[in-house]
Amino acid sequence: MYILITLTVIVCALLGLFVLIQNPKGGGLSSDFSGSSQLAGVKKTGDILEKGTWVLAIGIMVLALAINVIAR
Repeated sequence: MYILITLTVIVCALLGLFVLIQNPKGGGLSSDFSGSSQLAGVKKTGDILEKGTWVLAIGIMVLALAINVIAR
């Protein structure tokens, strides 16, 4: 169980780094209320940082579920 917790902490740190490295793609909250017809997620960049972010986020969810099952 401690191995899974350690792995989760490492994945969380990597996810934080991946998010901080990425370039911002929008104007923040002000772009959400501007009334433009641009949908979120239309521009697919396909770069490794975005895909890595998704993989790490899913990994955290899977590890959290695994820790929950093993801790019982």
